[in-house]
Amino acid sequence: MARTRYASDPGLIARMGITMFLLGVVFVGFAAGLVALIEWYSSTRHGGGGSSVSGESIIIFAAILGIGSAVVSYYWSDKIALRTSGARLVGPDDGPQAQRLHGIMDRLCALADMPKPRIAIAPTQMPNAFATGRSSKVAVLCATDGIMRKLNDDELEGVLAHEMSHVAHKDVAVMTIASFLGIVAALMVRFAFYGELFGGGRGRGGNNNQASALLIPIMMVLSIVVYAVSFLLIRLLSRYRELSADRSGALLTGRPSDLASALVKVTGEMARIPTKDLRAAEPLNAFYFTPALRSGPGTGLATIFSTHPPLKKRLAQLEKISKQLSQ
Repeated sequence: MARTRYASDPGLIARMGITMFLLGVVFVGFAAGLVALIEWYSSTRHGGGGSSVSGESIIIFAAILGIGSAVVSYYWSDKIALRTSGARLVGPDDGPQAQRLHGIMDRLCALADMPKPRIAIAPTQMPNAFATGRSSKVAVLCATDGIMRKLNDDELEGVLAHEMSHVAHKDVAVMTIASFLGIVAALMVRFAFYGELFGGGRGRGGNNNQASALLIPIMMVLSIVVYAVSFLLIRLLSRYRELSADRSGALLTGRPSDLASALVKVTGEMARIPTKDLRAAEPLNAFYFTPALRSGPGTGLATIFSTHPPLKKRLAQLEKISKQLSQ
């Protein structure tokens, strides 16, 4: 993390470190399983036909596309997010809303001792905000028309302090690296499915035929398991980083109650947003201040699969911080 005035969070940082370690273990196990599978397949081939899409080809294609996807996400996440949200970059002279947003960000950046990011406004009634970019030098902070109309200046400052915490902690870079394994596993599942659908297992000749029939299904099962585990770990990591951003943002401004008020208002407003607009915003849920859902995450499976912690948990943490600051 770059040196800023954002408070560190040893507890959550440790949990994120454990999650990254577990992802590394899964990655090593995945690679070892693939190597063993390829060696077994190679040892059983004795010429003749085989699967129309070989296991080696699936691994190579998935790795290349996975690396390409990670590189694109790492270097161009800001452009992708802006295009997906339909947002436009604005200067301080581009109207009252832009002037207000720039004024709040000037105060926050001075308070946090950070360079000012580019500022954008998304033309949607859904109240939300996000920050993206691999570092503070290329970061973009975007607020929607809806959130600027819904919140007062203190509440909006709390939300923007939360988003700038993501920039300070380089969360985009962390999540891009963490997501790489899941991307490769998902691609392998898809390639293996089409390999099985279009000719897998229709080889000719003894052991080669048997090996070809088993290779892609085994690879598919292995990839599905790895994808499921990495998906859950990444969701866990995402929820940790949201709690950390809440905490860091609240401590920076010294007003956790304003951030809590913003959370309640934004989450409650989601009930009034048309379903089609919420669905259109789903690709950015991992970036957003709160997910574009009809209601906040609940308990059980909804919490496990969510990118954000439950509203109740976020509010409880902010209340705890408020009591600590008042002592």
